[in-house]
Amino acid sequence: MKKVILAYSGGLDTTCAVKWLKDKGFEVICFSASLGSEFSPQDLKKRAMKSGASRIYIKDLSSEFASEYILSCLKADAVYQQKYVLSTAMGRPLIAKYLVDIAHKENAQFVAHGCTGKGNDQVRIDVSIKILDSKLKIIAPLREWHLTSRESEIAYAKKYNLPIKSTKKKIYSIDKNIWGVSIEAGILEDLKNVPAEDAYMFTKSLEKTPNKADFVNIEFKKGVPIKINNKQKCLVDIIKYLNTLGGKHCIGRSDLVEDRTIGIKSREVYEAPAAWILLKAHQELQSLVLDKETRYFKSLVSLKYAQLIYQGLWFTRLKKSLDAFINVTQEKVSGSIKLKLFKGNVIVNKRISSNSLYKKELATYSEHDAFKKEDSVGFINIFSMPYMEG
Repeated sequence: MKKVILAYSGGLDTTCAVKWLKDKGFEVICFSASLGSEFSPQDLKKRAMKSGASRIYIKDLSSEFASEYILSCLKADAVYQQKYVLSTAMGRPLIAKYLVDIAHKENAQFVAHGCTGKGNDQVRIDVSIKILDSKLKIIAPLREWHLTSRESEIAYAKKYNLPIKSTKKKIYSIDKNIWGVSIEAGILEDLKNVPAEDAYMFTKSLEKTPNKADFVNIEFKKGVPIKINNKQKCLVDIIKYLNTLGGKHCIGRSDLVEDRTIGIKSREVYEAPAAWILLKAHQELQSLVLDKETRYFKSLVSLKYAQLIYQGLWFTRLKKSLDAFINVTQEKVSGSIKLKLFKGNVIVNKRISSNSLYKKELATYSEHDAFKKEDSVGFINIFSMPYMEG
């Protein structure tokens, strides 16, 4: 029997996919990965077997996701269209990498996923697989089967007694990992609708946030967060802590009409408290230690980097080349930033770095000013020369 390795989340799409692939004559081997979301390996195994899988690989990839993927995007200040911190996007190449590894281990010629035929994830996973092993054949049931909506999938699952949790009442499509939550579908497809509070998983509503602020001090070493409030923690624990603290203050919600890779616009709702807090701290520290030309050029690189990750081009030569540049920029990004968290806002309270390029004696307007004002005349004359006529 032909083997296929299916990226299995236990959700509606992949639950239906197990049954569909088995009916096509495949032995279905599932692969499930935790990227920091709460999940039960026992429940996943039970549900996969009940759906028709022959076995399942389950891996907790939280640490690898944080150290190899999240950290790369944090150093790059990667945010897509100013609102999306790429939580789902950066997780897909990691999942694809393990799909390929397990296919090699199982001597399987096929891999499969539950991505829709018009979404971004199909591009991210397919492109990653093609780069890592172009000989593997990719099956995407949602691009082939007759099920045309989530409602029809629910009906299919009920017909064959498949274990699902989706209902017609709450029909959001949700992807959650440690870096953020992506929420789409259901009432969100109508742009006139405000996201319902039951769609959010990390954050309290603004109306329910406390009237007292919290303060957090984040220390970095070469662009890597290493301490929270003077306590050393691993990156996973730092992110978990900030998700809880930031969620308490309704930090990190985004409602975005974004440009998908395949060309259509879609409405996506995101929440990522830790990501926005860490990005703010990281950017503020960079403002102290990077010279203006490097800082400006890095902002351009950040835009391109975010686009690459959004489009699933993680394993490309260009991405590796940009990483090399970004890592050089991070050599001096050491120090600490103190932030105030209050009513959805992240406010800088203190900046400290031994590599700071800020000089008070040059910036001050007091009697201690050491800047030579007379030097400005010559500078302005030379600076304006290319733009003068006559």
